[in-house]
Order: sequence, then structure tokens, then C-alpha cells
Amino acid sequence: MTWQAELDELNRRKAFTRQMGGADKVKRQHDGGRLTVRERIDAVLDPASFFEVGSITGRAEYDAAGNLTQLTPANCVFGRGTVAGRPVMVCGDDFTVRGGSADATIGTKVLMAEQMAAEYRLPIIRIIEGSGGGGSVKTIETRGRANLPGGVGTTMAYQYAMGNLSVVPVVGLGLGSVAGLGAARLAATHYSVMTKATSAMFVAGPPVVNALGHNFSKQELGGWEIQTKSGAIDHAVDTEEEAFACARRFLSYLPSSVDALPPVEPPTDDPDRRDESLMQAIPRARRKIYKMRGIIETVVDRGSFFEMGKMFGRSIITGLARIDGVPVAVMGSDPYYYAGSWTADACQKIIRFVDLAETFHLPVVYLCDCPGFLIGLEAEKAATIRWGVRAMAAINQSTVPWCTIIIRNAFGVAGAANVPSGRLALRYAWLSAAWGSLPLEGGIEAAYRADIDAAEDKAAKLREIEHRLNQLRSPFRTAEAFLVEEIIDPRDSRKLLCEFARLALPLLKPGMATFRTRP
Repeated sequence: MTWQAELDELNRRKAFTRQMGGADKVKRQHDGGRLTVRERIDAVLDPASFFEVGSITGRAEYDAAGNLTQLTPANCVFGRGTVAGRPVMVCGDDFTVRGGSADATIGTKVLMAEQMAAEYRLPIIRIIEGSGGGGSVKTIETRGRANLPGGVGTTMAYQYAMGNLSVVPVVGLGLGSVAGLGAARLAATHYSVMTKATSAMFVAGPPVVNALGHNFSKQELGGWEIQTKSGAIDHAVDTEEEAFACARRFLSYLPSSVDALPPVEPPTDDPDRRDESLMQAIPRARRKIYKMRGIIETVVDRGSFFEMGKMFGRSIITGLARIDGVPVAVMGSDPYYYAGSWTADACQKIIRFVDLAETFHLPVVYLCDCPGFLIGLEAEKAATIRWGVRAMAAINQSTVPWCTIIIRNAFGVAGAANVPSGRLALRYAWLSAAWGSLPLEGGIEAAYRADIDAAEDKAAKLREIEHRLNQLRSPFRTAEAFLVEEIIDPRDSRKLLCEFARLALPLLKPGMATFRTRP
């Protein structure tokens, strides 16, 4: 006697669920330029590594004799697999089954995926399309009642979905129209990606919004340019395959959970490498801009810089990299945007990024060129100072090792946040560095108005004052008083950063951060 009959029945049921929403819905998905959830899972994970949980969950139909005639799967597919050999959780919406809405959702599947990620300390990849298990207007009729938001099952799902941010790396892939609860799950991640042509994200989609008198298309309301520039989404790519590659690469820099340390790789780049271009990287004319990304790429391990949030808060560059094989969090000022001034958006970006570094034990490298907070009416309307002090608090409350290189400017209140206060941080300055309470440019006329007005040649007097003050603000004068630790040859930056990475490594300690990470 064997159990072959039961095994045959199990396989028959699995065959039903692998049909997803049916051949016509699968074709519609492909015709829209989108993969199915099962194709996506296979693509993001290592080959043949997926073990599905709840593989025959769904709504069954039986004949009068009690025989199964049809099994429509739940529109959530989840399970365990590996990425680069490391275990992860993956949870995906099946848009071919009722568009991913609550009508076809068995909510405990999503809940268990998040719970398993938390309890077993596994990174989770959320593949989101549709409402992500949220409701639709038809839900009232199909369930025979209205749903009260905030029910027990819902709040538990929220608790794990948000709470996992403090425990494991969370990646969100928006690969179609994402609305409502799906949008919340996509935003509640450490790193999110959407596809440019085939995805959009919104609190409520065009049918709902346009009923209020608008006429938006999906892209106009929630396309990639809207969402990446607003900071709701970190990155946008052309294809789903690129999105999977981004997810895999992001996870490669991070530990599986807060209970582990970032994965160090064998060094692949010479720690003593000196790049002559760094001596010409910063123009002598202080108003001329330069490319900070090129400097970042030069001082970190070649090809290792992975930028995050490029389209948002653009006066600050953030990303992950390796230095001598050690994963680090890199911030760099971008003088192409507001001369590197901290805007309200940039401050929000800094808060989220420093919190990521603190949560997952990443040493921070900051290449600083900050002339201060952005000033003016629009900056005041955006509450720049409120976001600014929050960014300063995030930096000052961080405990991970920190190394700053002042590339050019460090002025004002924002410039003061070039290292965390109250604890040791390594700090260097390039030969091009300058600092103070206020930049001289624009401030001399106010501070020396009487002297300038009294002079016969006002322009000459202004130049004389500028020359005198520029001599006094020389970084060498500051170094004499040991107010800056060391001024360096820019070509030595990589060598010193590699030393920092090696010094930082034994200081990293696994465990929960002192705060709970918020989206």
C-alpha cells in the first residue's frame, strides 16, 4: 500500500494553482509587458531555490459527489528561496487573480510571509502589483459586508510589515499598477524599485481620483517620474529583469538581519591606489561646480557604488559601496543642486539613509561640501530648518563608525553636522576645503558695509577685504589650532578610507538599533 493516490491529488491541486488566473489572464499580463508572479519569483531568486508555502491555497469548487472540479489560487504567492546563496523570503501578488484585490486574498498568507521573515530573520522581497491584498468596491458584495479598516488581522499585518524595517532588509518591487495597501507596502521598505513603462503607484488610482473632476492617466498621477522625484520610490528601471538585479545587488551589501553583520568580501581593488585626477577634481573658482559621483567612484572599490534615491533630495548623494571589501554607507554633497545646500528633501533623505546605516551596522563615509541649509522663501515654506534639525539628530544619535572628508565647504548649522557630535569620528579635509559660520560670498557686503561705502573705490575695497579674509579662513589656520584633525593630499583619500574600513570592522556589533525604524 502506498500514498500515490494522495500524492496524485496534491499534484493535481498544484497544477490548478499554477494556472494562476487562467490562460487568458496570463496572456493579458504578458501582452502588457509584465511577467507573472511565478516568473518574477523564479527570476529574482537563485535557480530552483524557491520553496512555496501555501501552494494549494485558494477557493475550491466541488461537484455533488464532493470531488474537486476547480481551484482558483489565492492571489498571493510566497515562500523561501535564496539570493546569492543566502536565504530570503519572497512574497508576490498575482495580478491575474482579481487584480490582486481582497476578493481573492487569503490574508493570512501575506501575514505569515512577513511573520516568517521576522521570526527567522530573513530579508523579504515584496513583489507588488494591484492593491496588494487591499479591498475593492466589489469586496462589499463578494463578502456580504463592508470591511472596517484596522481589524485584528489587518493590524497584525501592518505590525509585521512596518516592524520588519527594524529587523530585516525589506525590498519592494512595484511591477504594475500599485494602489492603496499595495502602495503602503511598497513605500514601507528600505529600498524600492518600479518599472518605467509598466508600473505606477498611487494612494488611489485614476478612476477614483478622476471621479473628483480630474482627468489623469496612470503615468500622470503616479508614474515613475512623479514617485522617484517625490521620494516615495527609490529607483526606476526599464525592465523587470533590471528591477530583480537591483534587488539582488541591494541585498548583497546588507546582513540578513540586525543580528548579523554586513557581508565582507575579499578585497578586489588596491587599497593604496592613488588617482591623479583627484588633484584637479575641485575647481579653484569657488562658484564652479564639479562631479561628486566621479570622486565617489574613485575612492570606493571600483564598480561597487550602488546609488539610492537619485531623483530625490538631489543636493545629497546616497548609496552603498564597498571599501576594501567592507560594505559602507556613502553620502556625498552634489554641488550641481543648490551648491550642495541641505534642502528639506535632502534632509529627509539623510534621515532615512543614516537610519538604514544604523539599523544594519554600516560604517558611514561622508564626502562633505555643504554651504549650509538652503535659504529663501521656498526653503522657509518647506520647513527646511525642522527637517534639518531632524537630520542633525539622526547623525548625532547614530553609533556606527563615521569618517568624513571635507571636500570643499562646511558652513553654517548644516555644515556643523559633518560628523556626529559627542563621540569620536575620523575627519579629514582636502586642500580645497573652507569653513565658517557663513560663506564669505555674499556676507562681506553685509558685514563690512560701512567700510565699503566709505571707500573711494568700493570694488577695490571689497577685493582687499576678500583677500584678507580668505587668508584667515585658510584650512591651515584651522589645523594650527587642531580644530580640524588632518589636511590631506586628495590622492591619499582611498588609502585612508580603506584604513577606516578596517578600523571600523571590529567595532560593529550585531543587534537591534536603539530605535524602531519608520518608513
